Amino acid sequence: MRTKLHQSSVLLLHLLLSFFFFLVLFLRRSHAQPNTTGYGCLANRTGYPCQAYAFYRGSLATNYTDLASIGDLFGVSRLMIADPSNISSSAVSAPLVADQPLLVPLTCSCNPTSNGTNISYANITYTIRAGDTFYRVSTEPFENLTSYQSVEVVNPALVPTNLTIGVDVVFPIFCKCPNETQSGAGVKYLVSYVLQPGDNLSSVASRFGVQEQSIAGINGQDTKTTETLFVPVSKLPNLTQPIVTATAPAPAPSAKKERTGVIVGLAIGVGVLGALLILGILLWVHRESTSKKRGAGGLEGDGEKRKAYGEKRSSEMEVNLMADVTDCLDKYRVFGIDELKEATEGFSSKCLIQGSVYKGCVDGEVFAIKKMKWNAYEELKILQKVNHGNLVRLEGFCIDPEDASCYLIYEFVPSGSLHSWLHEAGHRGRLNWKTRLRIAIDVANGLQYIHEHTRPRVVHKDIKSSNILLDSNMRAKIANFGLAKSGCNAITMHIVGTQGYIAPEYLSDGVVSTRMDVFSFGVVLLELVSGREAMDEEGRVLWASAAGAFGGRSSEEIGKDERLRGWMDDGLAADTSCSVESVASVMSVAVSCLNRDPSRRPSMVDIVYALCKSDDIFDISEDGLSTDAQVVAR
Repeated sequence: MRTKLHQSSVLLLHLLLSFFFFLVLFLRRSHAQPNTTGYGCLANRTGYPCQAYAFYRGSLATNYTDLASIGDLFGVSRLMIADPSNISSSAVSAPLVADQPLLVPLTCSCNPTSNGTNISYANITYTIRAGDTFYRVSTEPFENLTSYQSVEVVNPALVPTNLTIGVDVVFPIFCKCPNETQSGAGVKYLVSYVLQPGDNLSSVASRFGVQEQSIAGINGQDTKTTETLFVPVSKLPNLTQPIVTATAPAPAPSAKKERTGVIVGLAIGVGVLGALLILGILLWVHRESTSKKRGAGGLEGDGEKRKAYGEKRSSEMEVNLMADVTDCLDKYRVFGIDELKEATEGFSSKCLIQGSVYKGCVDGEVFAIKKMKWNAYEELKILQKVNHGNLVRLEGFCIDPEDASCYLIYEFVPSGSLHSWLHEAGHRGRLNWKTRLRIAIDVANGLQYIHEHTRPRVVHKDIKSSNILLDSNMRAKIANFGLAKSGCNAITMHIVGTQGYIAPEYLSDGVVSTRMDVFSFGVVLLELVSGREAMDEEGRVLWASAAGAFGGRSSEEIGKDERLRGWMDDGLAADTSCSVESVASVMSVAVSCLNRDPSRRPSMVDIVYALCKSDDIFDISEDGLSTDAQVVAR
């Protein structure tokens, strides 16, 4: 009897211990479950913001099958992904294979939310397209690096079931920054890694070359296939990439016969063109002869005919422009002329921003309204094909056939132009160095996008500080595509632009290429460093004096710091965050942009990479502003 009682007691004890074990395990796993709205953080903790990385897999199931498209998705350049991902320069433009491993750089910050909590994430802006939902974009393009619940929390003003095509949405990419203890233990980065079926702690640790205990210590949780792990690394892993081999095209058969056919075809073509030319000359002579015979009598009623022709021409142009933009009617809003007149008080001078751009409010939303004549088609054609956070966004258009005008309606960028912040008395000297560096990177990213990710490439042709606008967070957007050209390496006799920013080869020979934008960007960098105008009152250009001071033999180390300090804006002298080394690095980029030989200027890809190497950009506060600039911007 006593033995049975003892056995029962032991069994009961085992049951109690098992119950407590599973209770602890349940509580631990419940605690381990990541909040679907994100990972909490302390805003005042040192270490934020920081550079982090996301492990991303090249996917053939989506449109993100190359570095260019993935770079656009995360707002970084191809080289910024290729370098940490161990992808050679020869393979940067190659399509990705299925599940190709990539490391995408992130700027991780601790961000407040509307519900009073702080979430640790990288702020990535995505423009909604047809068929997009928060869930689809989170799980497909962003590969579960965020969650739709977190997107809802970060974008409280948006209705998930009623998303407008073209609206910008912040997708919070989960990330973390190492705390002081982790940094002291040698942890430099935390890599966001989404577990896949078949993954376990051991396989993840092996992939990144770290210990299982270090991953468990950072995450404090059991691994689950739906969770994001943060992998601590002292250096980035050396990812194994597929070998890309170029396949030589097969030799064309009967090359000699084809060459003979080409020659015969050219001969026939030249003969036909010659005949058409002679016929055209004969028709022109006949028309001129007939016109002279009509004499003065032919002028009777000419005014009415011209008026009628003008009305017909205006109507035709309206129809033509509407036909040109038919494909984007669902993308852009078509405004009514009465709406615009009411918004600008009849295009009153007090609503004028500058030039022919007015500020107007339609349905409670503020817009920048640009009044144009019928040459708006070229600008509209280019704006249809660009979509980037560092370019001023086109919201819609309006056609007014009565006065032969077209209006382009843009997002309103509230803080004005970079030119006013650098050169006007009320703002001069108010931008600190980190803000200026961030602006330079924003502009470089915008130019890289139009140079590298549009087909055919777009050349802006009028990059200058007055065409760089700053939003409420002092982030830069490139504006005014009125002179832009789709396609490059062309020759033109019609020279347009602003003195002080025009590339020498364009001014002398009319050569249009992306390198002319690079030259103009170099002048903007000089303005950011020196605070001086691109051209002074005596007509001397800034870039010429910079080339004399920092180019050639004068760029030797002797006296370099002194010359640089003499060049710097007085407002930067008292800026403790402004190091001479950082300014010197930017100046070296600027001088290389100003090379008289266009072929020796760097591409915008190289420029973005060079500017982003500065450690200063990861020390910028969340909005990128100095305290001084924040006060003025409000």
